[in-house]
Amino acid sequence: MLNHLKELDYGTPARESAQEVTLEIDGQQVTVPAGTSLMRAAVDAGIQVPKLCATDSLEPFGSCRLCLVEIEGRRGYPASCTTPAEPGMKVRTQSPALQDLRKGVMELYISDHPLDCLTCSANGNCELQDMAGVTGLRNVRYGFDGANHCKSEKDESNPYFTYDPSKCIVCNRCVRACEETQGTFALTISGRGFDSRVSPGQDEPFMESECVSCGACVEACPTATLQEKSVIWLGQPEHSVITTCAYCGVGCAFKAEMKGNEVVRMTPWKDGKANDGHSCVKGRFAWGYATHQDRILKPMIRAKITDPWQEVSWETAINHAASEFKRLQAKYGRDSVGGITSSRCTNEEAYLVQKLVRAAFGNNNVDTCARVCHSPTGYGLKQTLGESAGTQTFKSVEKADVIMVIGANPTDGHPVFASRMKKRLREGAKLIVVDPRRIDLVKSPHIRAQHHLQLRPGTNVAIINALAHVVVTEGLVDEPFVAERCEPVSFEQWREFVARPENAPEATEVMTGVPAAELRAAARLFATGGNAAIYYGLGVTEHSQGSTMVMGIANLAMATGNVGREGVGVNPLRGQNNVQGSCDMGSFPHELPGYRHVSDSTARSQFEAVWNVEISPEPGLRIPNMFDAAIGGSFMGIYCEGEDIVQSDPNTQHVAAALSAMECVVVQDLFLNETAKYAHVFLPGASFLEKDGTFTNAERRISRVRKVMPPKAGYADWEVTVMLANALGYPMDYANPEQIMDEIAMLTPTFTGVNYRKLDELGSIQWPCNDSAPQGTPTMHIDAFVRGKGRFIITQFVATDEKVTKRFPLLLTTGRILSQYNVGAQTRRTENNQWHSEDRLEIHPHDAEERGVKDGDWVGIQSRAGETVLRALVSERMQPGVVYTTFHFPESGANVITTDNSDWATNCPEYKVTAVQVTPVMQPSTWQREYSRFSQVQQQLLDERRTADEAVPAK
Repeated sequence: MLNHLKELDYGTPARESAQEVTLEIDGQQVTVPAGTSLMRAAVDAGIQVPKLCATDSLEPFGSCRLCLVEIEGRRGYPASCTTPAEPGMKVRTQSPALQDLRKGVMELYISDHPLDCLTCSANGNCELQDMAGVTGLRNVRYGFDGANHCKSEKDESNPYFTYDPSKCIVCNRCVRACEETQGTFALTISGRGFDSRVSPGQDEPFMESECVSCGACVEACPTATLQEKSVIWLGQPEHSVITTCAYCGVGCAFKAEMKGNEVVRMTPWKDGKANDGHSCVKGRFAWGYATHQDRILKPMIRAKITDPWQEVSWETAINHAASEFKRLQAKYGRDSVGGITSSRCTNEEAYLVQKLVRAAFGNNNVDTCARVCHSPTGYGLKQTLGESAGTQTFKSVEKADVIMVIGANPTDGHPVFASRMKKRLREGAKLIVVDPRRIDLVKSPHIRAQHHLQLRPGTNVAIINALAHVVVTEGLVDEPFVAERCEPVSFEQWREFVARPENAPEATEVMTGVPAAELRAAARLFATGGNAAIYYGLGVTEHSQGSTMVMGIANLAMATGNVGREGVGVNPLRGQNNVQGSCDMGSFPHELPGYRHVSDSTARSQFEAVWNVEISPEPGLRIPNMFDAAIGGSFMGIYCEGEDIVQSDPNTQHVAAALSAMECVVVQDLFLNETAKYAHVFLPGASFLEKDGTFTNAERRISRVRKVMPPKAGYADWEVTVMLANALGYPMDYANPEQIMDEIAMLTPTFTGVNYRKLDELGSIQWPCNDSAPQGTPTMHIDAFVRGKGRFIITQFVATDEKVTKRFPLLLTTGRILSQYNVGAQTRRTENNQWHSEDRLEIHPHDAEERGVKDGDWVGIQSRAGETVLRALVSERMQPGVVYTTFHFPESGANVITTDNSDWATNCPEYKVTAVQVTPVMQPSTWQREYSRFSQVQQQLLDERRTADEAVPAK
C-alpha cells in the first residue's frame, strides 16, 4: 500500500450527526453518519479511492477528477470527495471506464510536468508519482509540451522552502491550506489554463508576501512544487519519531523525520491534540539551533568571571560545583544557596531541580521563570476557582460564540491556537480585544473585532471592574449559575462592590481611555452572546495588579455562567513550552509538587517518606528576594538550569549586580547566554531533540518528549542534575525519566494516573488524571469548582506607582513577535532572523513627529531604571502616549529600562508599564557600549578555545 494512501489522506472526515446511512461500496455494506462523503465512507470500509486534491485536513474541493466513482442508477461520474453518502446507494470505485478516465486525467497532469521525475527530490514521497502508479499510467502521448516548462523560475526567497512552479498541478491544496488551516489568505491562483500558477500575494516572492511560513502549504503540496530545502539537501527521511515542540505553550506534536541521527524535517503530527496537524514557523522550521556551532559541548569552570573559561571533564565540573555549594553553606549558612528551574525543560527535569534544592541543599530556595510571567495566574485562579490552571482545551474555542482576548497577541505568541481561533471567528463568533496596541486580530483578512478596548497600560483592573459593573447593574448576571455554583456571601459582597458608581464605564473612561459606550456594548455582548470564553496573556499578569486582574477575570466568567463547559472558560495563554509544567512540579519556594504548601505537614511527610530526608516547612526565597539577598551578602550561590535571568528579568543592572556578588553561579544551558557571563561553572545542556520526558502545555496537556538523537554533550539535563545531587551527598538513582514520572505520579494527586504507557496509548493526557478521571480532564469545573463553591473576590483598582511625569511622559509596554521566541537564544540561531533581526521601538506618528523622530531613526529610551537605544518603527498600531518593543535580542537592553515594580501577591514583574522618554540619538547607550565590550571579550575567549580544539588532530 502506498504511503500517501496509507498514512496521510483519508478524504473528508465524517461530520457529526445523530443519523446514520447505510450504503454499498464495491459490494460491501457500509454504515456512516449522514453527511459523510463517499470517499470517507470508502476509507471506513478499507477501500482507497485515487485522489490528488483531497486531503483529510481540508474541505472537499472536487477539482482533480481522480476520485470519480460510479453510482448505480445515476448518470456520469461524480467526485467521491464532494458527494455525500445516501441510504441504499450502490457505489463502484473500480471499473474499466473509471480506470480509463483516471488514466486519461493522469496523462494530462504528467504531460504538463517536468521530465525529472526519477531525479526529483520528492521521489518516493510524491502523490503525483503514486497516483500515476495507481492508475497504471506508463506512457504519455502528448509529448510533455505543457506550458509548465515556460513558467517562472523557482522562488528561493524563503529560507526554509522552495517553490518550483514547473511542478505545480494547480490542485489548490496549498491555497486552501493557507485559508482554511492557517487563516492568512496569502496565496491565490493566478492565470488561466496552462498559465495557472500559485501566487503569493500579487505575484510577489514568498518573503515579500503576507506568508507567515507556517508550512501548511508545504505540508499540503502533493508534489515537489513546495518543498523543504532540508529535504532537497539531505534527501528523504528514513524514519520518524513523535515528539513535542519546545517553543510556546501550545505544545504542538511533531514528527521528527530523520536520517540516522540527523533531523531532515519536522512535520506536524496529525494526531496531535493541541495542534491537529498544524504548525508555525518556529516549530516547523526553526530547529537548527540544536546543532548550531555556538552550542557549548564541554563543561567549563573558572575562578572569577573575568578569567578565561577552562574546559574540564564532567566529573571535575560536577565535583567543583558541589564543593563550592558545600563551602558556601558552611560559611554563610544553609539558606545561602538555591536554584532556578526552567520552563523550557521537561517536567521530570524541573521536578529533579526542586528536589535537589529541597533535599540536597536543605532549603526551599527554588523558583522558576514562571515567576516573571504567569505566577499571578496560579495565585488568582487558585483563590477563585480552586486550581492553578486554565479550564479548557484549545479545541473548546470551536464552540465559543464570543471570544474575549485580553493582553495577549495569539497570532504572534501562540500562532497555531490563533489559527484555530480565527477559523471560529470566520464562522461567525464575535471578538472583543482588550489591548493597548492594535494587534493583528483587531483587523486581519476575513475577521474584525467587534470591539477593541484600547486601554491605557496599567488600567486593566479598572476595565474588568467596569465590565462587571455593566453585567451587574443591567441585570445580566447568570443568577441560576451563581446560586448553584458560587459562594453567596462572596458574590453579594462583590455585586455590591462592582455596582458602585466609581466602577461605572463613565467614571473610568478618563482613566482607561476606553469610551464608556464601547465598553458597555462589549460587556453586553460578552454576557448575552452565548458561550463566552476569555483568553489572556502576559498583558494581564505582568502588572502590579496582575493577580487582582486574574481574579477579576474569574469573577466575570462566574458571574456570566461561562465556566464548566466547552466554548467558555478562563484560559491563560502560557508563553513558554512548559510554564504550566514547571509550576505543577513544585518550582515555587512555597509549594511542593501539586501546589501544596510546604507548611502542610501531611503533604510534606509524604515527600519526606519517599525522599528519605526532612523538608523545611518554611518557604524559601523568590527570585527577586535571591537578588536582594545576594547584594546584601547572604545569598551566595545559585544553580540555574535553562533560564537566562540576566536578559529575561527586569532591571538588568540589578540582576547583574546580584550575580556579580555571588561566589558560585552554575549555569546549565545550550549556549553561553547573558547569565553565563556571570557564571563560574558552565554545564552543557541538551535540546528537546536529545532528551526524553514530558511537557505540559497551557491547556494542562501532558505530552511526551522523545529523544531523536544522542545528547551532543553526552548527557540529558536530568542526568546532570542527578550527578550534581549525588556529588552533594544526596543520592538520586533513576535509570530513565519514566522512573521520575512514576515518582511524580506517586506524590502528586493530579498526576496519579499519569505514566508513559498511558501517554503512548492516548497520545497525551490533560490533568487531573487519577482514579476519578483515568483518561484525564479536558474541561475543568463541570459540575462544581475544584474548591467547591466558586469564590468571588473584590478587585479594588489601585493605580501603579509607575506613572508618567514631565520627565518620563510616555508609557512603554513589551511583547513578542511571531518569528522570535522569548530571549531569542534559540530562534536567533536560525534563519528566523530574516524576518526580525532586531528589536525596534514602535511609536505613534504623533509622538514621533513631536520628537522629530522618523521611521528607522535611532532613539534613546530612558526610564528611572536605565536607558537604552533602539531604532524607531513609526506605527499607528500604537495609541498616542504609548510605545512598545520586543525583548528577543540581548543587545537591545529592553529590560535595562524596565523597573523593579511587581505584582503585590507574587512579585511578577510589571514589564507592561514603564514610564519613559524617547529622544533622537546618534550613538548607543552607556549600557550597550559596556555590553558590546563584554560580549567581544567573551566571544574572543570562545573563538580562541574553538581554534585550539580545531588544531588538535583527530584520533
